[in-house]
Amino acid sequence: MNDQPDEALFLFTKESYDGSFNTALLEQYKLYVQSAEYVSARRVASSRYLLTVNAALVALYGFQSQLLEPPWLNVLVPFLGILVSLLWHRIIASHRDLNAIKFEIIHKLERHLPVALYAHEWQLADGGRGKRYRSVTDIERWVPLIFLALHLVLLVVLAWISLPDPATSNSG
Repeated sequence: MNDQPDEALFLFTKESYDGSFNTALLEQYKLYVQSAEYVSARRVASSRYLLTVNAALVALYGFQSQLLEPPWLNVLVPFLGILVSLLWHRIIASHRDLNAIKFEIIHKLERHLPVALYAHEWQLADGGRGKRYRSVTDIERWVPLIFLALHLVLLVVLAWISLPDPATSNSG
């Protein structure tokens, strides 16, 4: 966790704030926790969508050899699958990075609240690197890499199949 001073986070002190500082702090804390939950929900939604796209591309492999002429066009589907998988992996990493920043801020806000639930939970979870808890994002980021490997294998196989057979070609 970043240990920058809280002065960069707080614009007012309890003494300089017009109104109930503690009430405003608690309300902003609740809104910010909710925004972290929204980032996770967006990650799940984008992963669900990109899983569907990848599954559709894999399904296209069965049809593409009959549909695409000339044969070298068959490599377009796995090439698209590679791009989608790389994009998916990057989106997961982007959401992970954004939520890491959000939880740094949540932990700083909790220093000014009676209980630091998220900070304590994260400590008990050994920062997501312990035996008791493994970050879902650490597991989830492997799914697009598995699809990437599948698309790469299919790209190589389709490229190999699309090559002209040297035994049947005219060697003049």
